[in-house]
Amino acid sequence: MHPRPLGRTGVPVSKLCLGAMMFGAWGNPDHDDAVRIIHRALDAGITFIDTADMYSSGESEEIVGKALVGGRRDDVVLATKVGMPMSDDPTRRGTSRRWITQAVEDSLRRLGTDRIDLYQVHRLDRSVDVDETLGVLSDLVRAGKIHAFGASTVAASEIVEAQWVAERRGRERFRTEQPPYSLLTRAVEHDVLPTAQRHGMGVLAYSPLAGGWLSGKYRKGEEIAGPGSVARQMRFGRALDGAAPENAAKLDAADALGAVADEAGLTLVQMAIAFVTRHPAVTSAIVGPRTMEHLESYLAAGEVELSTDVLDRIDEIVEPGHTVSVADNMWTSLDPASRRR
Repeated sequence: MHPRPLGRTGVPVSKLCLGAMMFGAWGNPDHDDAVRIIHRALDAGITFIDTADMYSSGESEEIVGKALVGGRRDDVVLATKVGMPMSDDPTRRGTSRRWITQAVEDSLRRLGTDRIDLYQVHRLDRSVDVDETLGVLSDLVRAGKIHAFGASTVAASEIVEAQWVAERRGRERFRTEQPPYSLLTRAVEHDVLPTAQRHGMGVLAYSPLAGGWLSGKYRKGEEIAGPGSVARQMRFGRALDGAAPENAAKLDAADALGAVADEAGLTLVQMAIAFVTRHPAVTSAIVGPRTMEHLESYLAAGEVELSTDVLDRIDEIVEPGHTVSVADNMWTSLDPASRRR
């Protein structure tokens, strides 16, 4: 798996990034099995692992830490995230200096390491001045507790604002962005991906299988099974409801894309992941297996190259820059304060 540069950090990473959201109570509660999956990914050439403090309330980080003992820590670029609620306590979330200072120590302890290679703001807290967030993250870089930091699911305008603030206030800057991107979720092609390129940022694309719609399980005329994990029940329960009107177009598109994959001699999973990693702005596609079988299907996509003909047919089904269901963009939904009425 040929390494790619993580933006302009000088750090090479694999084009598949092992996402750890499924390790722990949200997905696979068997720690030993999860460790075996992580080791298999590393042995297959994956050098990039992404987790978050809130995944299974920290259990995911603990499992990743277990998997990296015995000298494997130096084999990977280790990424985690901060900002999502860790409890009902309103002080244990967000991007304030107070919380990030505590949260990074908690993540370091759970991961069993003395440094985090990439520390990401899971979501920008718009109640916090971005300079406050950049300030504490810059201090953590200088203290050696993190090597670089990035953001997840932010709009292009917010990327630019953060870059300006960093330059004007003498802060370290966001070096990466982690947006949702898939065959069904292409809105980031308009401005998020080009903006990240202009600022030399690495891009970790999450949900390349569109929350399960591109797993190959969902085809017209077949019964749709519900989410297979606690995490997907929480996040995608309605999104995977085949009877929901807003999903009719996704089912049509997934079925048509599946036919293209079949004709190209690929699984839909392979085509979906290869599509994401082909974009010049994308550094890595995050794949989040719950089982060894899932991982093996993702690894099979690692060396797939899509032909121009296949790409043209994909564009006919889902136009460039178009997201089939707007809610899947994650970052574009208007909150009440932003609406006209």
